[in-house]
Amino acid sequence: MTRKKLDALYPLDEKQPEKLLSRSGRPFAALSFEAVADGTLDQGEFAITAKALHLQAEVARAAGRESVARNFERAAELVDIPQETVMEIYEWLRPGRLASEAALREKADFLRREYGAERIAAMLEEAAAVYERRGLFRPRY
Repeated sequence: MTRKKLDALYPLDEKQPEKLLSRSGRPFAALSFEAVADGTLDQGEFAITAKALHLQAEVARAAGRESVARNFERAAELVDIPQETVMEIYEWLRPGRLASEAALREKADFLRREYGAERIAAMLEEAAAVYERRGLFRPRY
């Protein structure tokens, strides 16, 4: 994609603000700290949405940044997963935390089933194979 075409897409808040909405559907332009201060908005309105992350992925892909695009797509899946579960995923991926490849694959199945997090589940399955090959399932301490 040419630089001119990329400049027409990004930054999103300037070039495509109509596509950026809060979790409750408010337009990007309606979000302000003043509105939070006066009680009109709750600070949760400022959390990034899956749609915004998918838009970022489109821009990254258009710029030839496929790895960055995939990261944005995985992040989009994490948006609707409870923070506690996101922290559990982090813990599962720490070497020596799970006992086996099967245990990590079970966690991947759980994310796929409960949250439809296909990309995150695939990443865990890929990690399971690598951890098994490198012996990272046995406790390190």
